[in-house]
Amino acid sequence: MERRTFLRTGFAAGAATIAPVPLQGMSWLFDPRHAQDGTIRLSSNENPLGLAPVARQAVLDGREEANRYPGASRRALLDVLAPYLDVPEDRLFFGAGSTEMLRVAVQAWSAPNARLVLATPTFEDVPGYSRPFPYQVDAVPLTADYAHDLGRMREIVDSSAHPAIVYICNPNNPTGTLTSSADVDAWIRASSDRTLFLVDEAYLEYANDPGYWSAQPWTADRTNVIVVRTFSKIYAMAGMRLGYGIAHPKTVRRLQPFLTRNNPNHMAAVAAIASLGDSELVGRSVGVNSRAKAILHGCLDDLGLEYLPTHTNFLMHRISGELRTYIDRMAEAGIRVGRPFPPMLEYNRLSFGLPEEMERFAETLRGFRSRGWV
Repeated sequence: MERRTFLRTGFAAGAATIAPVPLQGMSWLFDPRHAQDGTIRLSSNENPLGLAPVARQAVLDGREEANRYPGASRRALLDVLAPYLDVPEDRLFFGAGSTEMLRVAVQAWSAPNARLVLATPTFEDVPGYSRPFPYQVDAVPLTADYAHDLGRMREIVDSSAHPAIVYICNPNNPTGTLTSSADVDAWIRASSDRTLFLVDEAYLEYANDPGYWSAQPWTADRTNVIVVRTFSKIYAMAGMRLGYGIAHPKTVRRLQPFLTRNNPNHMAAVAAIASLGDSELVGRSVGVNSRAKAILHGCLDDLGLEYLPTHTNFLMHRISGELRTYIDRMAEAGIRVGRPFPPMLEYNRLSFGLPEEMERFAETLRGFRSRGWV
């Protein structure tokens, strides 16, 4: 049998045996709050509100162009995002979530004996991305108030004649804490192009502190600053994978060979455009987040459990006992909580859910106290 005939008849025969997928039984896929078994997900710093209604409609309408490459939708997103951020289009680049932005920066600045200087604990993807490359990784413990130890990090960079990437996650994940923006600015101001500052602002919109502001202004004139953000958090698009970076045009050109072509995908782009057009979306997300945080604070205060001040949509709180046992017990109670973040193994990271979900968590945690578990 000829190969073409086999492919036609073989595929047709195989396709005839494939039953259509019944969407009626998969409504849990579209529920932003719960897993199929009713488990509450408080483990991955997701926005519990789900896609904004206008973004959901944009996705439905966008199906008509889902068979096309996303050039037009990328163009449309640039037309909206650039003025929203007040930056020229040639200072923006896109990827599959902010994590891809971090990956391409690590790849593009790789060099023999280069240093990668970061905090510990912090978002773990960046040191992971460095492993195939000849980086020397320097992990610097956070300060006593859980800020980046910029002084120690700067000493490490200045002690070497080789290029360095300084990764600053601000607000920091998993602690939710802030590092003084004035101190970050002072280091950038005094730095040379030998040091690249990779500033992760995934939780920017949740932070409301007079000592914190974005590093974005540096990207206008400095080629050694990349600011990375995401639509995953405040815009509730974690599953759609859309992140963006802001940098000097020369820096963007250096990154281009490492970026995936045809980014972002069409459905993510139309959802992002609609979300940016919803003037109340950020306020709604921040408001729900604040109410959830207040419920959790009240419970932890009642139980006398220490927690870190947070400027994000999650919180690190102390537990007693073994962390893995605590995580497993919460899972048995139908609540997913955060994974371990060494070296802070006496703490658990908890994402904020809807207020009613936080009430259920608080009730469960109080039950644990009655059993002597926390």
